[in-house]
Amino acid sequence: MPPDTMLLRHPVCVQRTGWQGHLELGFGRREDRTVLIRNRHRGPLQVQKALYPEGGDVCHIAVLHPPGGVAAGDVLCVNASLGDGSRALITTPGATKWYRSEGDRAQHQVRIALEGDAILEWLPRENIVFDGANISLELDVDMSAHAKYFGWDIFGFGRRASGESWRRGTFRIRTSIRRAGRALWSEVANIDALSGFAESLAGLSGFTVCGTFVVAGFDIDATRLSACRDVAPPLAISSVSRRPMVAITQVPGVLIARYLGDSTEDASRWFTGLWATLRPALTGKVVCPPRVWAC
Repeated sequence: MPPDTMLLRHPVCVQRTGWQGHLELGFGRREDRTVLIRNRHRGPLQVQKALYPEGGDVCHIAVLHPPGGVAAGDVLCVNASLGDGSRALITTPGATKWYRSEGDRAQHQVRIALEGDAILEWLPRENIVFDGANISLELDVDMSAHAKYFGWDIFGFGRRASGESWRRGTFRIRTSIRRAGRALWSEVANIDALSGFAESLAGLSGFTVCGTFVVAGFDIDATRLSACRDVAPPLAISSVSRRPMVAITQVPGVLIARYLGDSTEDASRWFTGLWATLRPALTGKVVCPPRVWAC
């Protein structure tokens, strides 16, 4: 099915107040090269030009949000589709800031469709959740039987450098990954800051940063799983920082890594270490960090 057709499966974002950003990306295979064959945007979402730092096989794209932060009533939607044989890495050049919301909830919706043996790496930079932010995030990944997916999300609650904690607000997140029309992995959370989430053992356990890295569509053997568990998380350079808590779980077709600590940078470095361990074994390519990460 052509990538342009696949995008029609996903609903168009509807929004009443605030900014509306809508970005549609379609990738296809042209001989030995993955090309960006569809790039439509409306509102404050755009992409930089397609980059090929590791050759034509993998297309690197950075999604830009010029306002720099998401405010009450804003709705940002990204639809990405990959045709058979295509490979893409999508990231962001900097952290996404979620501002205090006195009015409507701020929303971010990502819809991904992967056909044939396409491989997508969805690796955005961290999210900074300001005190008083009310946010909703949705990620839907629709994979064919042979498609593959790498993806992570990192959240910092409050601005530690300013001494701010996330004491007020709500946080809703829904993630769904399907393969060949069947649920492969799903997660839903609906959290109120006033519920004691920050201190609860079932929540942040007193930490300020959490993250999840998901690898879907692969069967990871015991040797590679052990190698992932040998990747030690870095420790924040601070005398008051505690040792982070990490865990790796494997269920059929999915590997899930969790980080709980006090540093978005350390979460990113640990996930990158796992990515560096898995990518060569699963795709035949060593990691190639996006250039914008060095900016």
